[in-house]
Amino acid sequence: MALIKSISGIRGTIGGGVGSNLTPVDIVAFAAAFGTIIKNKNNASSGQIIIGRDARISGPMVHQLVIQTLVGLGLDVIDAGLATTPTVAMAVTQTSALGGIVITASHNPKQWNALKLLNEKGEFIDDATGREVLKIAEKNSFDFADVNGLGSVTAVDFLQAHIDAILRLPLVQKEAIAAADFSIVVDAVNSVGGFAVPALLQQLGVKIIHELNCEPTGDFAHNPEPLPEHLTHLCEEVINHKARLGIVVDPDVDRLALVCEDGTLFGEEYTLVAIADYYLMNNITAAQASTVSNLSSSFALRDITQKYGATHYAAAVGEVNVVAKMKEVAACIGGEGNGGIIVPELHYGRDALVGIALFLSHLALSQGAISDLRRSYPTYFMCKSKIVLQPNTDVDTLLGRLLEQYKLENCNTLDGLKVAWANEWVHIRRSNTEPILRIYTEAPTQAEADMLALRTIESIEKLAVAVS
Repeated sequence: MALIKSISGIRGTIGGGVGSNLTPVDIVAFAAAFGTIIKNKNNASSGQIIIGRDARISGPMVHQLVIQTLVGLGLDVIDAGLATTPTVAMAVTQTSALGGIVITASHNPKQWNALKLLNEKGEFIDDATGREVLKIAEKNSFDFADVNGLGSVTAVDFLQAHIDAILRLPLVQKEAIAAADFSIVVDAVNSVGGFAVPALLQQLGVKIIHELNCEPTGDFAHNPEPLPEHLTHLCEEVINHKARLGIVVDPDVDRLALVCEDGTLFGEEYTLVAIADYYLMNNITAAQASTVSNLSSSFALRDITQKYGATHYAAAVGEVNVVAKMKEVAACIGGEGNGGIIVPELHYGRDALVGIALFLSHLALSQGAISDLRRSYPTYFMCKSKIVLQPNTDVDTLLGRLLEQYKLENCNTLDGLKVAWANEWVHIRRSNTEPILRIYTEAPTQAEADMLALRTIESIEKLAVAVS
């Protein structure tokens, strides 16, 4: 069905033919290429690498292929087993490992799986390393160890170390959370959040936890991307249980979305906004503070950042790009509008668990309803659309013609094309993970955002015919 090789990893559907889907042959080649890069970079014949996976059905098969390939290269594997992506990322630095692989396709449906590749800092590998991995995999340039040089496998559970690090953060207010007596519904879409999120909540002092889809079977109860149309059951359960809020995470727990006490969605775009607000209001001067989000994220973060006299910066879409910009400007917090929170105090990676701890601290100290907190933020509405790319589409020429069309406006070509006005914008870019063109718009009303998207799609379709 699909196989997507990119600088950040390999992603595809299980089964089918080699080179067209995520087959065992493709998995072994890519794992061997990454292991080879790790060894060459460190000039080592051995070393440790952390492996973890989400709960999707194909996980055990992919997991064993990856582990034994690395063992065959002479690398020692620390097997984190079922683990969140941020847990594996932190484990890399905690153990001084040479790198890590997380076996997860994030928000993709259950037929998909992927290898996410981490460097020695527990961060996604950079562009140059990614291209080298692709080249080695394509050429099968591997040198496996002899029988006396095979690696070993050790199983370690890193979740508690991850939670302990979160609890040590100064802005995580465990006592205030416990005193708030929250009742929370958790939807973990039948993956690793099913045990990770309740474990964190319990240690934060939350006594009433209603678990929904928390059995890590990998047979996702609904589409795992935390979009409004997939969260109707969670919204209903929040009302049925008279809970203070609902929490949903994606299969590898690097994205966080929230539901208000009245069953309305807080909005995944506003997860980062709320946590940035909490960070900026607490003992951070404007001179020290800056925030970063990607070009497809809401203006609301910009507005909140400027409210505190701080500076907001935009990065190209992709966690590695956001992290690079955060380091460049020494941002105190950043992330992506898809519910991805990055807190440098903890680590440079999207982390729904730290997002939960900080959001609950903010909510507990505000002493109001979550819907009241949501209403305190600038209101924008977003429309997320896409166009499936035809094989003969010349995307670069298409974007060039769009740029010419908008040349008198405020344009940004850092990542595709973003055109911004005073209180609305449109961002057009090629997906990093799917053969589609994404069109995101934002405006003060949903009708305006939808209309801007419709006009943009009509323009693209006309130009696509001209360049095809």
